[in-house]
Amino acid sequence: MAERHEVVFVDGVRTPFGRAGEKGMYWNTRADDLVVKAMIGLLERNPDVPKDRIDDVAIAATTQQGDQGLTLGRTAAILAGLPKSVPGFAIDRMCAGAMTSVTTLAGGIAFGAYDLAIAGGVEHMGRHPMGFGADPNPRFLAEKLVGEEALNMGSTAERIHDRFPQLTKERSDRYAMRSQQKAAAAYEAGKIQPDLIPVAVRSEAGWGLATRDEALRPETTMEGLAGLKTPFRPHGRVTAGNSSGLNDGATVSLLSSEATAKELGLAAKMKLVSFAFAGVEPEIMGIGPVPSTEKALRKAGLTINDIGMFELNEAFAVQVLSLLDHFGIDDEDPRVNQWGGAIAIGHPLASSGVRLMIQLAAQFAERPDVRYGLTAMCVGLGQGGSVIWENPHFTGKKSR
Repeated sequence: MAERHEVVFVDGVRTPFGRAGEKGMYWNTRADDLVVKAMIGLLERNPDVPKDRIDDVAIAATTQQGDQGLTLGRTAAILAGLPKSVPGFAIDRMCAGAMTSVTTLAGGIAFGAYDLAIAGGVEHMGRHPMGFGADPNPRFLAEKLVGEEALNMGSTAERIHDRFPQLTKERSDRYAMRSQQKAAAAYEAGKIQPDLIPVAVRSEAGWGLATRDEALRPETTMEGLAGLKTPFRPHGRVTAGNSSGLNDGATVSLLSSEATAKELGLAAKMKLVSFAFAGVEPEIMGIGPVPSTEKALRKAGLTINDIGMFELNEAFAVQVLSLLDHFGIDDEDPRVNQWGGAIAIGHPLASSGVRLMIQLAAQFAERPDVRYGLTAMCVGLGQGGSVIWENPHFTGKKSR
């Protein structure tokens, strides 16, 4: 039987996230060019990685068509200048695409099939709206396998509010406001920028450079949030202010076996402990990270109390709150999304999983007192994904 090889997260980078649509900064930028730009940036940051030693490239996208189609991992690898000997493939698990790219390649490393791999995701929601051109099987609805609301993520978020009355709109709005404030503070302190790869962009005004996330709203107030429309139902609780927006952007990461990282002199930013995916009723998609986190903890032999840092994808504020309530974690717990989340930064579907990892890795470097961290997210059609990481900088001593 093959021995298990330890898997480490060597590095991760991303493009700034843009607003989707004609007014967004990436309207005239191809989706594949976004991920290629991120890959080139990753390789430039890691010059000691022999390009011909990369065993596979997995790039995720939710809507795999046009400039997001054609086996993205392979086309992006060629465009980024990797040798033709490096293979690649595409992945789709909706919002957890990049997360699944990481866990799939990590499984190959753990098995011994791969030494080095690149995993990431891209979503250009301006060019390719979620589900655009898809043809759901009529049996889904005709046989009531899936409720009609399951195909609308905003409606599934409203259903979580229905199911858990303690998850009020006010709590969602407050959480959303804090996400904006934390992201603004992180930018102010220079925490986010080191892992952003600038992208040249073209608009009617000419050429420019995208260097920061476009959707940040640091001026957000509770009063402003209270007055927003509820597009998914009359007098609802889910608004544009307490949800992630529609975004464009790409993320990539470099994974390695621990032995290969040592051989090449690569410093590991995180070590993979366990991961899990789980399914839930599609109509309440947002609670997916609860069972996937329980499963990942069980596989790791850990409890929620062992987790010192959380990077949770903020598809909707209510969805994060449902996980926090389940595990008895306070809305304002400082371990959760220290630098803000998708409500402020954006959620270009299939790329978001690696953004969570990039932020957790950067926080681990600052916190040698924290041993374990969690990246988790809900996934369309009723799923959740969770990955538990160990901090290689852990000393057991409290940091200042």
